[in-house]
Amino acid sequence: MAKTQLNVRVEESTAETARDRASRRGISVNRYIEELVQQDAGERGRTFVEAAADFMKSYESVFAEEFGSEHEGSR
Repeated sequence: MAKTQLNVRVEESTAETARDRASRRGISVNRYIEELVQQDAGERGRTFVEAAADFMKSYESVFAEEFGSEHEGSR
């Protein structure tokens, strides 16, 4: 996968924390930041799926009334 450079400005204390955490894990600061972003993106995806599931459960009776129970066999 192609890499691109991303420059960010953070407080010195934040930079030190990132360096320390990366060092403790034995990885570069770049890799540490990349993993944090990937983790955040994954959590948002899970949050969306959970919210969609909650929505479907909340409106299950409305969908059943509108579309009938013909789809219940596909569960």
